[in-house]
Amino acid sequence: MSVGRINRYSIVSSEEEGLRLNTMHGMNGFGNGKIHTRRKCRNRFVKKNGQCNVQFSNMEDKSQRYLADIFTTCVDIRWRWMLLVFTLVFVISWLLFGLAFWVIALLHGDLDNPAGDDNFTPCVLQVNGFVAAFLFSIETQSTIGYGYRCVTEECPVAVFMVVFQSIVGCIIDCFMIGAIMAKMARPKKRAQTLLFSHNAVIAMRDGKLCLMWRVGNLRKSHIVEAHVRAQLIQPRITDEGEYIPLDQIDINVGFDKGLDRIFLVSPITILHEIDVQSPLFGIGKQDLETADFEIVVILEGMVEATAMTTQARSSYLASEVLWGHRFEPVLFEEKNLYKVDYSHFHKTYEVPSTPRCSAKDMVENKYLVPSSNAFCYENELAFLSRDDGEEDVGGGSRVLANLSPDRNSRHEFERLQAPRAVDQRSYRRESEI
Repeated sequence: MSVGRINRYSIVSSEEEGLRLNTMHGMNGFGNGKIHTRRKCRNRFVKKNGQCNVQFSNMEDKSQRYLADIFTTCVDIRWRWMLLVFTLVFVISWLLFGLAFWVIALLHGDLDNPAGDDNFTPCVLQVNGFVAAFLFSIETQSTIGYGYRCVTEECPVAVFMVVFQSIVGCIIDCFMIGAIMAKMARPKKRAQTLLFSHNAVIAMRDGKLCLMWRVGNLRKSHIVEAHVRAQLIQPRITDEGEYIPLDQIDINVGFDKGLDRIFLVSPITILHEIDVQSPLFGIGKQDLETADFEIVVILEGMVEATAMTTQARSSYLASEVLWGHRFEPVLFEEKNLYKVDYSHFHKTYEVPSTPRCSAKDMVENKYLVPSSNAFCYENELAFLSRDDGEEDVGGGSRVLANLSPDRNSRHEFERLQAPRAVDQRSYRRESEI
């Protein structure tokens, strides 16, 4: 059932917000004489998919260092290169040992007696050329054993090469199979099913200005010991004049209270309270429109199936932080379960009563938070969702009868559903700041 009422909240997508022109209001706080400026495009330090936008150059002994840790190198490279390495390792080993058997046959004179004289015993039966030696090498290392070619007791060197090739083949099999299994089972792929919202929002929560973003898990398998971290990255000039292009500042998401550890079964909104210790303490709506920073968010935990630690990353530029917005609800209660609707995961709605000033100005001017006398959008959707579920069971008229057995309770329900005007005195105090 769709919402039939007038939508008092505007849904803003990341594309619209990212391409819009920024607005700088006048100093009086009422927006007289707006100046439109286009936000400076900033390169991301961490991309939306979690990859770090960093390129290394002028590294000394890079090849030697990567080859020293060849196993990690094989696991980190792309699959196309991994399959190429896999094929080349086996083909090169077969060719080398095939060449060794051909040299042994050549030195022993096996190639001079291709007819197979009864008085002559070759080192390897039926090896009369390089192709035959190559086929014998494949049969030996892969333990095919067709029975057509075999080594004899005539040449101890050939016997030693068979033993040596068997050992080398086992080592190659263990290394390549282990690298492929590690590449397939690495927890990095688990991060593909961990979801971050496209935008972060700043709004009031429990009377305090807060930065919020949403995380979700697309699988039913849990992330054990899941916890979140966040850092604000921006250029900074020290007191001595040193320029730091990517200064990293921790953002508190409730570490001291244990709120950073989450039970990620349904989507959860991560909260950062903008207080005196927050790097966003002095940033208001106007400052946000021209700010140059990036918020990197990190979700870590252990994969339940493999007990391996995984990490999912994302980031929000200043243009992707929506001031005065909240996330739409995604969790709804049905008959005997809770339903998560991921179509609302990235959507936000505007909250006009959000102060446009910074948290610092709110503290210094003792800003009074408007009373919550307007019916909340989340509650409205919850009522509508409950109405849908009950209408499916008993019909619309019977549901209204159950919800309002008498006229007084029915009027009370309609009174809660009706929109109410926000206290104008709160807006006057906000504009004065």
